[in-house]
Amino acid sequence: MAVGWYSVLKMVPWTEVISNAPQIAETAKKLWGNVARKAPGTAGGGEDAPPLSAPRTPEARLAHLQARLDASDAALEELHRQMVESTALIDTLASQNALLIRRVEANRLLVRWLLGAVLVLGIAAVSALWMVLAAAG
Repeated sequence: MAVGWYSVLKMVPWTEVISNAPQIAETAKKLWGNVARKAPGTAGGGEDAPPLSAPRTPEARLAHLQARLDASDAALEELHRQMVESTALIDTLASQNALLIRRVEANRLLVRWLLGAVLVLGIAAVSALWMVLAAAG
């Protein structure tokens, strides 16, 4: 199972992911700034949308249209609130992604350094063993 994940992770172009991470985080921050700055229209009320059948008198029609407009304003405000929350989530995820990529890169470099140290120690151990065997024989 671990071999499958390893082969999948080997296929990821890490240099491209690492080089693009700051741009992704910056774009998410810009998106968050743009959406958070825009204020929704003021909603007149939170009532449900009235039925679509049009009343017969002009006053009733006007009241009907006003109620529909108020319901539309409330729905628009709710959609804007959801959009702001979504972009905040995207911003958070982009920041976490950038942090994760930095940590993966640091771990990759640490593994390379440790591999080099293990190789040097292995060569030293083999050399010491060879010297002991050569002195004994």
